[in-house]
Amino acid sequence: MKNTVTLTFLILIVHFSVPARQSAENGTQYNKTHYRSTEVGGLNIFYRESGNPQNKTIVLLHGFPSSSHMYRKVLDQLADEYHLIAPDYPGFGESDFPSPSTFTYTFDNLASIIDQFLEKLSLDHYTLMIQDYGAPIGYRIATAHPESVQGLIVQNGNIYEEGLGDAWGNVRELWQERSEQIEAPLLNVFSLEALEWQYTYGTRSPENINPDSWNLDFTRLSRPESHRANLDLFYDYRNNIKLYPEWQKYLRDSQTPVLIVWGKNDAFFPEAGARAYKKDAKVLDYKIYDTGHFALEEDGNDIIKRIRFFMKKT
Repeated sequence: MKNTVTLTFLILIVHFSVPARQSAENGTQYNKTHYRSTEVGGLNIFYRESGNPQNKTIVLLHGFPSSSHMYRKVLDQLADEYHLIAPDYPGFGESDFPSPSTFTYTFDNLASIIDQFLEKLSLDHYTLMIQDYGAPIGYRIATAHPESVQGLIVQNGNIYEEGLGDAWGNVRELWQERSEQIEAPLLNVFSLEALEWQYTYGTRSPENINPDSWNLDFTRLSRPESHRANLDLFYDYRNNIKLYPEWQKYLRDSQTPVLIVWGKNDAFFPEAGARAYKKDAKVLDYKIYDTGHFALEEDGNDIIKRIRFFMKKT
C-alpha cells in the first residue's frame, strides 16, 4: 500500500511539473498564446500566435470593429493540434495606427500588408479563417496565392450581394455620394452603445456575451482620426462588391474546401450570404447558428469542434 501511494505521488509530481506541449529545444509552450509583432511596410504589425509551427497553419483574419482578440477561444483551444496566427490590420487592435493623411485605408492596402506579413513569416500553406472584413482581405490573398490556401473557414464572411443586410443602408448612401451630411449619421456606429449592439444583436443570451470586446473596440475607435480611417474603409467597401464575381469564380475553379459556420441573425450579413456559397463551393461543410454577427462569442465551443473536424479532413 505504501509503495502504491509513493508511486502515485511521484506520477503526480511529474505530471504537474512538465508544461504541456513543450519544445525540447527552446522550452516553447505551444499551447500558450504568444503576443508578437513584426515590421511590415514600415508599420508595426501585432499578431497572436499559438500551437506548434510544424503543424498545419490556420490564419485568422478578424472583422470590424474587432481585432485578433475575437479569436482568443480558437487560439486557446486548437493550439494542441494546429499552428494559429491572428494578425491585427493597420489601424486595428495593437498594430500601428498610421494617420489617414499618410496611409490610404482601403481593402487593397490592408490585404497587401497582411499578404506581406504572411510572406515575412514564411507561411507557404495555410487555411484562412475569415469573418466580416476578413473576407475581402482573405479573398484578395486567396486569389493572389491560390496554391497557398488549403481551406476556407467562413464565419459571416460575405462575398454575395444577397448577403448584404439591411444594416448597410446608410453605408450604401455613402457609396453613392460621399459628403459630411451623409457621413454624419454613420458616426453613431462608433458609439459604445452601437458597438455593444453589434456584439449582442441576434444572440440568444446577450447577458453571456463578454463586454470586454466592445469596450476594447470603443477605446481604439476613440483615438484621434480613427473615425476618419474607418469611414474611408466604409466608403471603399463598395469596391469589394465589384470583386464578388471574381471571388465566386475562385471558389468554382479552385475547389478549395469550405467550412461555413454562420450566425443567421446577423443584421449586416444574414443567412442568405451563407446559402449563396452553395452555388460555387464544391467541397462544403455547412452549419448555421441561432446567433448574431460574432458567432464565436456565443457558439465558439461548437464552432471550434467543427473546425477541428474540418481540418482533419483537409
